[in-house]
Amino acid sequence: MTAVPVSGTWQDYAEAHALSGRALRLLALATPPLPRPVARTRAPRLTPRERPVISVVIPCYNYARYLPDAVGSVVAQQDVDVEVIIVDDVSTDDSLRVARGLAAAHPNVRVLASEQNGGHVRAFNAGWQVASGAYIVKLDADDLLAAGALARAAALFEAHPNVGLVYGHPRHFDGALPAGRVREVRWTVWAGRDWLAERCRLGVSAITNPEMVLRSAVLVELGPMDPALPYAPDMEIAMRVAAVSDVGWIGGADQALHREHGASMSATDGSGTLVDLIARAGAFASVFRRVGGRLPEAARLGDEARRALARDALRFASAALDRGRPKEDYADLLDFAAGVWPPATEWGTFRRVARATPPSRAARLAVLARRAGRRTRDRLYYARWVVSGA
Repeated sequence: MTAVPVSGTWQDYAEAHALSGRALRLLALATPPLPRPVARTRAPRLTPRERPVISVVIPCYNYARYLPDAVGSVVAQQDVDVEVIIVDDVSTDDSLRVARGLAAAHPNVRVLASEQNGGHVRAFNAGWQVASGAYIVKLDADDLLAAGALARAAALFEAHPNVGLVYGHPRHFDGALPAGRVREVRWTVWAGRDWLAERCRLGVSAITNPEMVLRSAVLVELGPMDPALPYAPDMEIAMRVAAVSDVGWIGGADQALHREHGASMSATDGSGTLVDLIARAGAFASVFRRVGGRLPEAARLGDEARRALARDALRFASAALDRGRPKEDYADLLDFAAGVWPPATEWGTFRRVARATPPSRAARLAVLARRAGRRTRDRLYYARWVVSGA
């Protein structure tokens, strides 16, 4: 889901806004403090001491045109041994034929053919069940891994045995394939529960998907991705893993290449503000239902998450009202806020938006102030995300 802004690195953002990297970091400091890291390392090892096996499961439905790029990005990974499992989800194009051709060309690629179309989460889970790697990645067939991504992740895992999840920066693109960029690589490791608490405070994920690597033993302990959450399985599993293990972030390098195109789920079924909010609410509910018993502060964290989701819904509804949109365009956002966090109905923002009174001429300054406030907030949190990963 659209948990965080989904384009560019901090360098891209700085260039687009005529900012230096130092200025962007100063912007990030204007947000509330990040969780205190367990470890932070500059210029760490970029390759593991051993050659671990990493399983990359590629669910594929009608992406024959993209599949060779996805597989090619995995088999080209250096300093690790990769196991590629393509799961064709009853494609109606040439995906299965292309997949089998790739398996014939690469001995470390195998193909599973689903008997019924069950969606990308079930396809991943089917591949995960036969995977043998110490670490595992879900790579959608239209995305790619950046060069060196798996070695960097494995090195962090190896250095920090308590880490169950490693992620980094996803470079989003459309058109020609970009090269993954590597600058000054650094690691940050957070206590998982602190990282999870920050996700609850903000109500959003910090991960889009292809940049995430999971420790297989933790996934075995917790169970696979949840098919009931087709639009936020990555968010849910990341938070579930964070409930029982530490979380590592790789800065200074692109870890994955996320393709933007009109047929992607984020642009079709999974798009839209309300869809996103409902998906995030489902992810939080699943986490606390499944591992809440292992979190001493589960009740408080759940309240934080629901309160944050209500704030987001009202922020979007307020923006719609300020643009002069009719109430029917955002009434569902009010209903969502009231349902996910009933005390939100007593908030001034809720009451103002619920009245749906177009702003008077005298109130125009307030509208402009709210718009500026929303833009500033979004930019500050985006700056923090691209600089810190959280």
